[in-house]
Amino acid sequence: MSQTLSFKDTIVIRARPDVLFRLTLDPKRRTRWDPNIRLASYIGDEKLISGALVRIKLERRLLGLSYTAKYGQIQAPFRGGWEATTPFGPLEKYTQGWVFKNIPGGTEVTLSTNAQIRYKWIERQIETQLRNMSGRTLIELQRAVDQQGAQLMEDTAKQYQERMRAEQKAAKAAKKGGKKS
Repeated sequence: MSQTLSFKDTIVIRARPDVLFRLTLDPKRRTRWDPNIRLASYIGDEKLISGALVRIKLERRLLGLSYTAKYGQIQAPFRGGWEATTPFGPLEKYTQGWVFKNIPGGTEVTLSTNAQIRYKWIERQIETQLRNMSGRTLIELQRAVDQQGAQLMEDTAKQYQERMRAEQKAAKAAKKGGKKS
């Protein structure tokens, strides 16, 4: 039985939805800034439309896996995404969707990831990898259009992680202290 994984990450970026739409969904533009994708190109007509096919090769740290994806739900400049056409690596199914919501001061960007993991023994590692890919993609997208905003997001994330570690450490210490009594 394969595990289904579904999650969304959202950030606000100081840029127009049409700019972000093209940066995220056009394969040639995507390879310029996304550290997870090594190569991406259209198969056939180079048009960003529903049903278009694109070939994607991931970075070595992501096992250098390649897959063919089919665009769906393209509604420029507010939404778009793709779905892998066949299973690849440890993934039975994989989809990535983008929503760009115009708000005062920028765009609310939501990246949705859905995956069906083939093997139970590797579920946790693949989930961690996919969540890291999503977060890194959003931070790098922000960096591509707004360097200062990206640095602030990265610093905030680091502070949050440090605070969570400190709270976990304190909870462990309190638990140990409670057992001795």
